[in-house]
Amino acid sequence: MGADYYKILQVDKNAKEDDLKRAYRKLAMKWHPDKNPNNKKEAEAKFKQISEAYDVLSDPQKRAVYDQMGEEGLKGQAASPGAGGMPFYTAGDSSGFRFNPRSADDVFQEFFGFPSPFQGMGSGRGSRFHGGASSMFGEDVFGQMRHHHHHQQQQRKANPIERQLPCTLEELFKGTTKKMKISREITDSSGRTMPVEEILEIEIKPGWKKGTKLTYPEKGNEQPNIIPADLIFIIDEKPHERFTRNGNDLVVKLNISLAEALTGYTAQVTTLDGRFVSVSIHNIIHPNYEEVVPNEGMPIPKDPSRHGNLRFAFSVTFPIHLSMEQRTAIARILSSS
Repeated sequence: MGADYYKILQVDKNAKEDDLKRAYRKLAMKWHPDKNPNNKKEAEAKFKQISEAYDVLSDPQKRAVYDQMGEEGLKGQAASPGAGGMPFYTAGDSSGFRFNPRSADDVFQEFFGFPSPFQGMGSGRGSRFHGGASSMFGEDVFGQMRHHHHHQQQQRKANPIERQLPCTLEELFKGTTKKMKISREITDSSGRTMPVEEILEIEIKPGWKKGTKLTYPEKGNEQPNIIPADLIFIIDEKPHERFTRNGNDLVVKLNISLAEALTGYTAQVTTLDGRFVSVSIHNIIHPNYEEVVPNEGMPIPKDPSRHGNLRFAFSVTFPIHLSMEQRTAIARILSSS
């Protein structure tokens, strides 16, 4: 069966990079041989297992081979000497992938920035610390290690990549999840690049507006000594056949006749969620008149139970020609009003 690297690191098979780092940090500090002088043989064995598991699962190419073929497939059936006398293993597939195992100490030093927890405190390897275990391996020590590691690994970050994400008003009204396939290049521990594809699930919240940005950290191409670019999706609104958005309000423009403007009109529309709204207007519909229906606009992002307004705006069509009799009648009616 071979070693179960996920079980060794105490993570599930969907573990992300941050999950692997947290697990390795905790277990490597717990089982480092320098921290277990009275149980060194068992600690060295566990420390080696933990480091090998992290080394494999944190490398996308090694992890892919391991997930498909297990430890035996990853390491192959036979070993041969590689450069510098170090053994390397050829996987049992036709990809030409070679697994080059790294020492547990090398993995630890690359992760934390120093080879021993005691050196993280500024003292020598294997030295004793006259104090409680919590003071030595507690939050202050981890804080120093994170700062040291961050300083050592500080790199330039690539400029962000921005992409428009067109959405219909219906999608922005109800909320939705969009799936986007991205292609990028990643680099394995040997410095080789390989193309990968990934499906991103982008959750659109009800009421989001044009210009809203969603950031997916470090989803750009990997390059030596450069932190991958962030991928930023920017919400855009597709034009709608009935509605125009104005903030949280929805505006419907209706063309009506002069007679309807003067004698009364019933405004009707089907909403973005499929309901039918009808409003009877008895006021004179003059230029710039709007009929406002509260709480029938777009959801308010911070509180989707509340909505903006639905606003009916009107364009009045005047007659092109009136007979003399019509003119006389209108003049008589308006003069007596």
